Formats: sequence, C-alpha cells, structure tokens
Amino acid sequence: MKLATLKNGSRDGRLVVVSRDLTRCTDASFLVPTLQAALDDWGRLTSHLEALAEGLEHGSVPAERFHEHDALSPLPRAYQWADGSAYVNHVELVRKARNDKLPESFWTDPLMYQGGSDTFLAPRDPILMADEAWGIDMEGEIGVVVGDVPMGATIDEARDAIRLVMLVNDVSLRGLIPAELSKGFGFFQGKPSSAFSPVAVTPDELGDAWDSGKLHLPLNVDLNGQPFGRANAGVDMTFDFPTLIVHAAKTRPLGAGAIIGSGTVSNKLDGGAGKPIAEGGVGFSCIAEIRMIETIETGSAKTPFMKFGDTVRIEMKDKAGHSIFGAIEQTVQKYEKG
Repeated sequence: MKLATLKNGSRDGRLVVVSRDLTRCTDASFLVPTLQAALDDWGRLTSHLEALAEGLEHGSVPAERFHEHDALSPLPRAYQWADGSAYVNHVELVRKARNDKLPESFWTDPLMYQGGSDTFLAPRDPILMADEAWGIDMEGEIGVVVGDVPMGATIDEARDAIRLVMLVNDVSLRGLIPAELSKGFGFFQGKPSSAFSPVAVTPDELGDAWDSGKLHLPLNVDLNGQPFGRANAGVDMTFDFPTLIVHAAKTRPLGAGAIIGSGTVSNKLDGGAGKPIAEGGVGFSCIAEIRMIETIETGSAKTPFMKFGDTVRIEMKDKAGHSIFGAIEQTVQKYEKG
C-alpha cells in the first residue's frame, strides 16, 4: 500500500491512497482525514485502506491523477523525528578527516539526534536559506514511521512496529554544526527542516528488497541533473531499523507516527573510502562525505556545498526501474523575510 498527503490549504493535508505506479490516487479522507490519524488507529483502519488500494489497482473506486508536486511530506509534521547514523562508514570518515579516532562504542551503540518535526518541507519545496556560507548540504536517507513502541522494546517489537518506509532529505548546514557541537549540547541551528518523499509505502510493497529491517536498493542522489550518489541502502548499514528503534525507545515510549531516520546512506569501496561515480564508485549521499575524502587524500576539500540555484533530486527505483516513493526534488533559494 502506498499513501500520500495532498495539499489542501491546511497544515496536515488530505490523505490519499496512491497506485503502485504513482500515476493515480483515490481519496481516503472519508475514512480518516490525515495520515497521523490513520497511524493512531492503524489496527482498525489498515484493512479499509488496503481495500481502497486494491480497488484503485482494479479501477473500482474513484480516481484522480496523482501529481507529486501536489504532495506534502507524508507526515507534514510529526510528534517525533529522531535521526540515527546507521552507516558507521560515514561517521568514520568524518572523524578521520579531522584526525579523530572513531570510538569502538560507535560500532555497537548507535548515534541519534532529535530533530525538529513541526515544519517538514514538502518534497518539491525549495530549501530556503539566508546565507550560502552556512554550508548547505543534502543528506539522502531512508526513514521509517512506527506505530506505538513501548519503552524498553525488544527487537521483535520494534520490527513489528514499522508501519511505513519513505525517503528523506535531512538538510544540514555544515558551516554551523561544528560550533554547535563544540558546546556539548547537540544540533539545533545546523539541522533545519527536513523533507520526505511524496509517498510512504508499507514494507510489504518492497518485496524481497525489504529484509526485516533494511532496504536493499540503491538510493539515487542527483545534483544539478548529474548522478552524485548510487549507494545501496542495504549495504554497510551497521544498525538496521529495529536496532535504531530499540535504541530510541530505551528510556521512553515512542508514539504512533514517530519517524526514525537511517542517517546518510554510505557505502565503502573494497573495504575503504568510496569514490565518485565517474571514478567507478557508487558516489555519495551528501556533499560532506566527498569533501572528507578530498581532505583525507589531498589535505583540503574542493567540492563546494550547495549554492543558490542548485537542485538536488533523491529517488529510489525498484529492480524494474520504476520509482517506488516518487522523488524529492528541491532547489536552494535565498530566504527573504517577508
């Protein structure tokens, strides 16, 4: 089943069920107005939503054209957005670039930060920033939406709680992050509003690409129309999603609709750092990673962060080449206070 939230002038939009090929949708708001409301009552509503999805595929329910530009993020706002760092290769490169040793605990205990979840960007919204000097970067990730998760959840409870899967652009401001982290109190200004794919899908829609807690397909990241990253989200993922959920729920329950992110998708190459696609590698899911490798290899970074007018596109396709979630496509624009 594929679900989306269409713009209707309200903060939380209108829930629709989307066809598998992403061309059509059918209204679900007569059953439940928003995706958050559906997640709050998932056990009762799932069969009704699935029946709508089946009817849409067979042409037995009213349908309208689905336009990705009309979609908000599936959850336009959420009660919880917690982003992990499941690809330790990415963290290792960050540390190595600044001559820091990676603590051994990073291989057994996930990193996670709590992001802002009150103002997610729509997947085709511009990334509005006041200053290019802030180091504007994209981060291509996978995210899951969970149902209620008890405090101290087991791996099995965490796995069973995964309701939906979607893509993420976790926008980062690399120029602001170091000073924030040096205060010892975590991210805030360095992590502005994130965006999610136009469509969220149930894990069963992913077939054998979904292996209980990992999504084994390449994440396509293009920068200004050129291939930038093709890292496989199921490769080099040190912590799967159930493990990340267990970590998040260690000291608190998670409410239905909480979003857990994977962190930047990152692959090694022959056991070492990755390479750009043009050099035979699978590229990168963020600009910071190639800059780290440039720093390690040459002593300085040469690839610039995003500038006003730059466009990032994040998408994932199935083995037949069909888009699964639709695309996040955003252009960086200068923010002018109205």
